[in-house]
Amino acid sequence: MMELNVNGKAQTVDAAPNTPLLYVLRDHLAMNGAKFGCGLGQCGACTVMVDGNAVFSCLTPISLLAGRKVKTVEGLGTMADPGPLQRAFIDEQAAQCGYCIAGMIMRAQALLERNPSPSDDEIRRHMMPNLCRCGTQMRIFRAVRRAAQAMQAGAGPTPDRSRA
Repeated sequence: MMELNVNGKAQTVDAAPNTPLLYVLRDHLAMNGAKFGCGLGQCGACTVMVDGNAVFSCLTPISLLAGRKVKTVEGLGTMADPGPLQRAFIDEQAAQCGYCIAGMIMRAQALLERNPSPSDDEIRRHMMPNLCRCGTQMRIFRAVRRAAQAMQAGAGPTPDRSRA
């Protein structure tokens, strides 16, 4: 048994210490935002945050997470009340197939928490480890830029319902 802090809540899981965080999130905690892509840390579909840093959950054994804070896309907002980054991805229609999007959002969240005003080059470099096979990279870039501007302007997790 191991206790993890996921999205601000203590979660007790019964899994071997070398179990990848991705499997614990999906199989033990029913958090399906992070996706299994390659299992090798090469695509980014499984990206979550640990202590504010973007990590590949497919490569991160839970034994490394004692006393650390894990944040998943489920911790950023809800369908009814998306967070600023989630809202920006919706507004920019950044998802095509959607498989990479949770990982993209978490990588972008890590950047914006560390640097709320990144340059275009910083956004591009930071997002580079995550792949999108559908080709929506420019929409993803615009969504990250939009979210940074909204967060700087003090936008909270409540969506802009005037666009509906």
